[in-house]
Amino acid sequence: MASFSRFNKIALLSLGAVGGGLAYYHVNSGRNERKFDVHNSWTTNFTPSVKWEKNWDHREPESIVKPKKNDKPEEENRYNEQIEKAKKSKAVRHLFLIRHGQYNIEGVTDKERTLTDLGRTQADLTGQRLACLDIKWDLLVQSTMTRAQETAAIIAKHLDKNLEIKDCQLIEEGAPIPPEPPVGHWRPEAKQFFQDSARIEAAFRRYFYRAPPEQTNDTYTILVCHANVIRYFVCKALQFPPEGWLRISLNHGSITWVSILPNGNVVLRVLGDTGHMEPKYITSR
Repeated sequence: MASFSRFNKIALLSLGAVGGGLAYYHVNSGRNERKFDVHNSWTTNFTPSVKWEKNWDHREPESIVKPKKNDKPEEENRYNEQIEKAKKSKAVRHLFLIRHGQYNIEGVTDKERTLTDLGRTQADLTGQRLACLDIKWDLLVQSTMTRAQETAAIIAKHLDKNLEIKDCQLIEEGAPIPPEPPVGHWRPEAKQFFQDSARIEAAFRRYFYRAPPEQTNDTYTILVCHANVIRYFVCKALQFPPEGWLRISLNHGSITWVSILPNGNVVLRVLGDTGHMEPKYITSR
């Protein structure tokens, strides 16, 4: 009887363990199902807080054809034919945004704010990096400020001697838009925003757009400019809130790579890359 009783206890304990395990599995299985349902519901019914504006550069084919007059089938077919005939972009525009090297911040005038020895080293390393990419560069655009001009000149030494180089005052440093949250001297009431915002916005419109229909090959353009300008460009290109530009930090001589696809979508491939520099050469202020 004692051994039988002991056997019963073991059996009951085993059954209890199995039953508990089944109950645990059932409960957690139900939880997992509920979690899956919630996740599935979230993914299928998700509504973006901000939808992508396809015609951000005013080059979407639908925007350049005559609008439909009614919803009749023949009118719909005619409209679709117009869109098909409309010239669509075929190539990708690649923009490489380079921040200038470290410079003498003690300088009062722009001409006095020349690159430091470290800044020249940074520019040289960035030029070597761009050369190593084995890309056929189409154009180098440089800000007219001294530190950007010096940086571009050092970079250009590593690239094709026949590369076209242009100056552009629009991409000079400035205050693109009052940041949120305000930090330091970046206050909304500062008149520098009134002075600079229109210029920097004009710079964005000059360089950020999908390739024209007649362009058949991808293009690669280098813009040597400034941190505020680059940060604002990135926010605008990705259709992020532009007032968030000051939340992004960029090192001297860093590389930011933006691609504009034929359908108008924008891809940020690299943001502020300084992986081509040893840590001792990396600075941001």
